[in-house]
Amino acid sequence: MRLLSSVAMGRTPITKENFMRSSIRGIVIGAGTMGTNLARLMFRNGMTVTVLDINPDVLAQCHQALQSESNDQQVRFVNDWAEVGECEVVVESVTEDLTLKQRVLKEAEHYVDDATLILTNTSGLPIDELAEVLVRPERFLGAHFFNPADLIPAVEVIPGRLTSANCVEQTIDLLRQLGKRPAVLKQSVPGFVANRIQHALMRECLALLEQGVVGAEALDEIVRYSIGIRLAINGPLRQRDLNGLDTHLNISRYLYRDLDNRATPSSLLEELVAQGHLGRKSGRGFHEWPDDNGETYDRQERALLEGLLALMTDEHN
Repeated sequence: MRLLSSVAMGRTPITKENFMRSSIRGIVIGAGTMGTNLARLMFRNGMTVTVLDINPDVLAQCHQALQSESNDQQVRFVNDWAEVGECEVVVESVTEDLTLKQRVLKEAEHYVDDATLILTNTSGLPIDELAEVLVRPERFLGAHFFNPADLIPAVEVIPGRLTSANCVEQTIDLLRQLGKRPAVLKQSVPGFVANRIQHALMRECLALLEQGVVGAEALDEIVRYSIGIRLAINGPLRQRDLNGLDTHLNISRYLYRDLDNRATPSSLLEELVAQGHLGRKSGRGFHEWPDDNGETYDRQERALLEGLLALMTDEHN
């Protein structure tokens, strides 16, 4: 038996007008780092939010992270669907595991109204495979936020094969009211767009490290203060237009054959993980991460992101 009626009694349609005059209710499933920032994004933009997680410790950490800037009317923290109540949208944000996500999505569909949007914040799992367990896949799609989710503007919107046009439109409206820049994909491919590009870039970075062409510190400097800045302003395709497509074609004719194109993970990456050098979480990865600088780095990174976004002109809005 559903917790909520199958008739949308009291449900608020997700439109710009309703965002302005009433509160849209959202559920975030998963109280980890991404779920915490999703909840923060929602209540800062006028939504009421319920955070659901079966792990009491994780839920408590989320509560602690948000309590200084929210109140009980804006955000609730629960560990059971019986405590959830009505909502207009569910955002699933649990661990990136297909079986787990399917189980969570199936449970969510059982408890929410038939008209409720169900979004998955997956980084690249196939939307149609996730939708296989759903009775009403037409109201389900992917909404890939980037961390910190309350700050990074872009969200990849990935419809499944059975997702309705109305579901896509409502999701776009919701994201825009949350201050996001939704980008709709024409089809779902593994990794979507951002992670495919990110991994292609990282594959070449790892190859250059393995070949001894450059060190980690210098490589980060080159990317940050050359292509990184220009990509933030223009994106890759506009940047190619500015440089000239004939120039890009001429370079690609001699360069592509020398680029890394392996279909397996980097041996350097495999070795680092095998040694327990996992990055910040272990204190060492490509760089050293002292125990006492984690929160300081987070604050500095956030300030830089906010400054960069503030510099974007109206032309790019």
